Amino acid sequence: MPNDLRNRRSLKTVLIGDRAFYAMVLSILIPIIIQNAITNFVNLLDNVMVGQVGTEQMSGVSIVNQLMFVFNLCVFGGISGAGIFSAQYYGANNHEGVRHCFRYKLYLSAVLIVAAVIIFLTRGEYLIGRFLHDEANPERVSATLGYGMDYLRVMLWGMLPFALTQSYASTLRECGETRLPMIASIAAVFVNLVFNYLLIFGHLGFPKMGVQGAAIATVLSRFVELAFVVIGTHIHSDRYLFARGAYSSFRVPGSLARLITVKGMPLLVNEFLWSFGMTMLVQCYSVRGLDVVAAMNISSTVSNLFSVAILSMGAATSIIVGQSLGANDMAGAKDRAWKLVAFSLGLSAATLVLMLVIAPLIPRVYQTSDAVRQLATQFLRIYALCLPLISFCNSAYFILRSGGKTLITFLFDSGYTWLISVPVAWCLVHLTGLPVTTIYLLVQLAEIIKCAFGYVLLRQGVWMNNIVV
Repeated sequence: MPNDLRNRRSLKTVLIGDRAFYAMVLSILIPIIIQNAITNFVNLLDNVMVGQVGTEQMSGVSIVNQLMFVFNLCVFGGISGAGIFSAQYYGANNHEGVRHCFRYKLYLSAVLIVAAVIIFLTRGEYLIGRFLHDEANPERVSATLGYGMDYLRVMLWGMLPFALTQSYASTLRECGETRLPMIASIAAVFVNLVFNYLLIFGHLGFPKMGVQGAAIATVLSRFVELAFVVIGTHIHSDRYLFARGAYSSFRVPGSLARLITVKGMPLLVNEFLWSFGMTMLVQCYSVRGLDVVAAMNISSTVSNLFSVAILSMGAATSIIVGQSLGANDMAGAKDRAWKLVAFSLGLSAATLVLMLVIAPLIPRVYQTSDAVRQLATQFLRIYALCLPLISFCNSAYFILRSGGKTLITFLFDSGYTWLISVPVAWCLVHLTGLPVTTIYLLVQLAEIIKCAFGYVLLRQGVWMNNIVV
């Protein structure tokens, strides 16, 4: 057999799985995609509804959501440290270990909520103001700041249900249960959509509240989602064994708490620094004017919807690889990891084509200026072209994380963001006269460096660890 043919068959064996493999992947992935797709679709509708009220309202809401994104990612990163252990405990059939990890998530969520509320109450106006740069239109700046503060004050009430829901939903997913979080999310987005319609515009006798109405609808939806997840979990505790006696004691073994903290703290810090880095990128772009803020808001909302399959692959990859590592199946974990990377890249190629077709159309539904629509379309096209890079980096991140290599994950993710992405964006914005779309393209293409590091780390197998033995 010729060597090139043998190599092609070998490569196919490494990257392509059988029907049973893809059936297993899809059984985990599809509910996560449905949940995230519905959430992001409603976020898009929210965005369009607020955009109908005015560009300043839309910009104020988008800036606050960018700040709330940092809190959300801190919660995600914090509970992910415990999630590494609970996924491997579940793979080892140790339900008591999963229960301890769940309690740890609750404690950590409480700490994060208190810290975030203090920061937003004392420094919220300053943080929003950092995104407002338009000396020629001070009235627009003042209006955008006011709308942002109105939105933020209400959104603070949604932090508690959000963090508790993530603690439950993440544990359920790590135990292979993805349907209940999906159902809860569907119920929540339905509530969000209905009350957005009623409260933003004042239909059916409800008061017309604008951005405050949008915030109230979001908070209500988060309490509904929490109710579905908590009630569903404890009613079926025979199926979700970690819920049995979850509150009979609040004890977490000190040795496990220390181990989770040591392994998980880099993840929390990573998610904080990464999300803060993403926020700083938006802040860099915002120096070029309020139109850029509005266009970035449209672009990111639409991009999140269309890349939902790729980003959902991260959660599925973490679960699948983590369970293999917990079962001490190192060969199986490595085999699945590369097949999952290839599958994610295939999804990114399909999404790329779809986004290029759709990019010029969606910005037209926004009640904003032609300049904002044109910028948003260009941002969407650039993001679409860079999707394969984003897909590979996303897969590499979750594979590295599944094996407990949180320090390496930290350096790979937020280290890259602060050493490469943010300095490049800042220098290009402040030291050159390049168009903002060209700057955005160059920052996105810098992901090639991150892909190279990720490939080397995956090939070396440094992530293949069982951390619950």
